[in-house]
Amino acid sequence: MTGPAAGAPRARTASGMRLRGIGAAPGIAVGPAVVVGTARIAPPGERADDPAAAEAAATAALAAVADELEARAAAASGAARDVLAATAMLARDPGLADAVAARTADGEGPVDALHGAVEHWCERLAVLGGTLAERQTDLRDVFQRAAARLLGVAPPGIPPLAEPSVLLADDLAPADTAGLDPALVLGLVTERGGPTSHTAIIAGQLGIPAVVGAAGALAAAPARIALDGTTGETLLDPDDDAAAELVRRAERRRALAGTAQGPGSTRDGHRVAVLANIGGADDARRAVAAGVEGAGLLRTELCFVDRVAAPTVDEQAELYRRVLAELDGRTAVVRVLDAGADKPLAFADPGPQENPALGVRGVRLLRERPELLDAQLAALARARAATGAELRVMAPMVATAEEAEWFVARCRAAGLPSAGAMIEVPAAALRAAEVLAGCDFASIGTNDLAQYLFAADRAEGRLAPLLDGWQPALWQLVDAAVRGAGDVPVGICGEAAGDPLLACVAVGAGVGSVSVSVGRVGLVRAALARHDLATCRRMLAAVLGASSPERAREAVGELADPEIAALAG
Repeated sequence: MTGPAAGAPRARTASGMRLRGIGAAPGIAVGPAVVVGTARIAPPGERADDPAAAEAAATAALAAVADELEARAAAASGAARDVLAATAMLARDPGLADAVAARTADGEGPVDALHGAVEHWCERLAVLGGTLAERQTDLRDVFQRAAARLLGVAPPGIPPLAEPSVLLADDLAPADTAGLDPALVLGLVTERGGPTSHTAIIAGQLGIPAVVGAAGALAAAPARIALDGTTGETLLDPDDDAAAELVRRAERRRALAGTAQGPGSTRDGHRVAVLANIGGADDARRAVAAGVEGAGLLRTELCFVDRVAAPTVDEQAELYRRVLAELDGRTAVVRVLDAGADKPLAFADPGPQENPALGVRGVRLLRERPELLDAQLAALARARAATGAELRVMAPMVATAEEAEWFVARCRAAGLPSAGAMIEVPAAALRAAEVLAGCDFASIGTNDLAQYLFAADRAEGRLAPLLDGWQPALWQLVDAAVRGAGDVPVGICGEAAGDPLLACVAVGAGVGSVSVSVGRVGLVRAALARHDLATCRRMLAAVLGASSPERAREAVGELADPEIAALAG
């Protein structure tokens, strides 16, 4: 997101309150608000006279919840099936059972032991951050369902809906989201959660527009909500004119996105490949339907986030083969396992670290565990041979020329002809000539690059303004990296590229491809088609000459096509 940060100060207007959350599932929804109750089962504080019986009761409740979720998964499809199955795995996790047993052995009752064990694991997930931190909702839902069985009460959930409505909640359990009826649920707004949470994924599959991270929505107690699941804009108690304007803007944005077809290029014919960021075969299918030229970032770690043991070469080869087959001959840029920090994997745990974001992660972890990389490269080589795909493989978190050389040599040994490096560490951007000397390509990850440039944790909402994609210092570093790369092709795959105007700024810096979320492909392609290369270069100069993100945005807006500027947010 490159506009106002999620959780930014709320704006109260004559037509209601305007919030900016994070767009999690595209689409527009306008309707009456139904608040999903926040009341939850609390531990009763009971002691157990018989620890063995307490453990048995808690274990039986977890097993029953797992059985229920597995049955619902068997009746579901797509992402809903996968999410329900993954939540069932949480209920069956041996570590959770061991933690419950330890607490009942200390005399806690079954509900208290379950609660304490779940909260212990949630604290660990919160520290890990990123995708795994978003699994806290799933785990707490397991507790609620198991506790309800132990107490003989109905589990908390979504109230019956008398009419099509917009649901408003602190957060939603994925098991509840999977059972939503799109005919009755017009949209979702949650105060917590992220765009990769299970709730967001299921909402997208069901075609339900969703906004997450809309802090302050519950306190406002709206009777009516209008939301844009693409931009994250949320209107609480809007009047009819404000709601209609939100719909009109979305329709204009959709129409604009359809004005440019085929390969991406500027108005004067300068080629810029427009690619998509994907996490698996389903994403690849949607990207192709959107007309992308390929995948600029396949996040392979997302394919295995729930795995305890490392996937085999055969398992990986089949997964990559399916992705490449869906892309049907289009370019595929694959990032090898980016484990650690905000993307920890159980089978690639670097161990305790004081500061995981600055610790053993990405290529650093792969150098400590080269067998993980070699298995992945072997699987990628096999998938490439089976599909004949144009496959490019890149390493995450490269900081030095020596790291890049090591990775490229490993790729060559595996029979992969195109190897590159992610530029997301400031040192690599500043020394791009040396770091990329042996690489075939590079891709700039603006998310981590900004995090390290500004010493601002991506997970800390209070620091979100520092990570604004319009920060002039960020583009000074991007410009330095592209200049240093020389003849090595450089793309960009961070969130900044999804802003249509910033995509033009990137082209002005010399970037040859932009990789964005599927929902932003059309707008980015249209923005490029409305501006010539000279204007893109002037846009870059305007950003570099600005003293703040706000002034950079204003300066570029004055150079931009008026329609693009008006609808880019």
